[in-house]
Formats: sequence, C-alpha cells, structure tokens
Amino acid sequence: MDWKSHRIDALLEQALQEDKAAGDATTNLVIDPNLRAAGSILAREELIVAGLGAIPRFLEIFARLDPRPQAHTRFAVVSHPEIFDGVRVHAGQVLAVIRHNARVLLSCERVILNLLQHLSGIATLTRQYADAIQGTHARVLDTRKTVPGLRALEKYAVLCGGGTNHRIDLASGILIKNNHIALGGGIPAVLKHALTARKPGQRIQVEVRNARELEEALAAGAEAILLDNMTPHEAKQAVERIKQEGRWIPTESSGGIVLENIRAYAETGVDFISVGALTHSARAADISMTIVAE
Repeated sequence: MDWKSHRIDALLEQALQEDKAAGDATTNLVIDPNLRAAGSILAREELIVAGLGAIPRFLEIFARLDPRPQAHTRFAVVSHPEIFDGVRVHAGQVLAVIRHNARVLLSCERVILNLLQHLSGIATLTRQYADAIQGTHARVLDTRKTVPGLRALEKYAVLCGGGTNHRIDLASGILIKNNHIALGGGIPAVLKHALTARKPGQRIQVEVRNARELEEALAAGAEAILLDNMTPHEAKQAVERIKQEGRWIPTESSGGIVLENIRAYAETGVDFISVGALTHSARAADISMTIVAE
C-alpha cells in the first residue's frame, strides 16, 4: 500500500477534517500544549493487523491542518519488528507506540483507532475464510461491496488477511451479470458483442445461475464462469462440465457463501470463491490506545 498516494492522502485528511481534529475543544482547554506523551496501541483480542502505515501519515497530515507549534514537533511511531500488516497478534500485544505531543495524540486518537479497527477487522475475517479452505486450490476473493471511498484501503486489508482482490472497479475487468444479460438480449447476444469489441487481453467472465445458462455461455465462448447462488452439489457438476471443454476456463462461486459452507464450495474444484461479507460485514477489531505522559 502506498500510504503517500494522493488518493490515500485525501482519505486520511478527510477523516481528520470530519472529526475536526485540529479544533479539539476539550483537549485544547485542559492539556498543557507542551506536554509530551506516549500512546500505546493495544490489541484486545486475537486479530490480523492491517493499517499500521496510516499512523504516521495521519500525524503528518494533522501537522498540515493545524498551524500551532505542537502539531509540528517531532514524533516517532515504533513497533516490534515482528509486528506488521498481515501478521496475527494475540490479545494484550502492543501493535505500536506513538511518541508525540499529548494534544496531538488525543486529537488524532479516534481517527487512528477507527481505521485500524476497521481494516484489521476485515483482515481478521478474511483470514478466517482463507484458513477454512486451506488444502484446496481455491482462493478467496473480495467484491465491490465496499464502503464508498474506502475501497482501496478495504481491498488492501483483504490482502493482509490472505485473500485475493477481484475487480478494483468497473473498468478493470469484464463481468457480464444477470442484468447485463437481461437488458442485452441474452447470453449469446451479449457475449458476441463483448468478444467483438473488447480490448486486447481482456478476459470475459459470464455469470450463470443454472445448467442451461452454463451451456449457453460455453457455446457462446465464455472465457471465465461465475457460478451464482448454486449449491455445492450444483457447483461441482458445473465444474466437471466445464472441464470437458478442453480449455482452461477459470471458475468462481458466489452468493450465499459463509464460513460454515465455504469449505464445501472449495472442495467442488472451483478456482475462486467470492465473499462480499469480507468488506460489507466485517466486525471492527477490538483495538485501544492508552496515552500516558512522558
């Protein structure tokens, strides 16, 4: 993750602006402007870490927003060499220690924790799904079911958890879904248009819901198949049928997949399993910050 990219910079600045961090009325009234402090970020449960790189960026951006001298004092973000994005930590472990002006730490505490909790929650849930299909060749995919504006960060968290990114946006791949098929005149028609007009190197994936649609997609030249809302038994039959084509056609299962059944889908032989819950339903990880004067 390029934490200094313009897009990420804008997201982090927006979070600080939203919280009016530079105008913290309480902190500015009761805390000595010269007091320095150490903020220890603590995992309160077992989790997969994601988002540590955002901490120094938040502090650098805060200095840009707040002209007062304390915002521009030296700071350090220190973590153990064995703790970085993507690793599993246990309850009670310190993820990082921030040494800075006390006012700055108090004003930035909430936005730092909000992001770490959200991204680490996604990474932790993703790892649970990835662990559930270990030993199979299937890979867990995310989807575009992300919080508006946070997609790049949420998909990064999926990677930290051992998942694989699907399309980052609508321009990064061709996926013909049910509504495209219904509005475009059926599977043969939409596939003909797509195969004729696509750019070089673009693979065309088609969503199918049953054996009839699968046959239509294969006959029309589909190059990848999304098996939508099929049972594991139906998905296994579809994978076996696709293998008969004599050409490599990547397969993906999607719809109704949860931790309790993802193993069954992985054992059907599909290549990928997409899970919207990774980003739209992940619980925030339990992470806290304790701040003490130095």
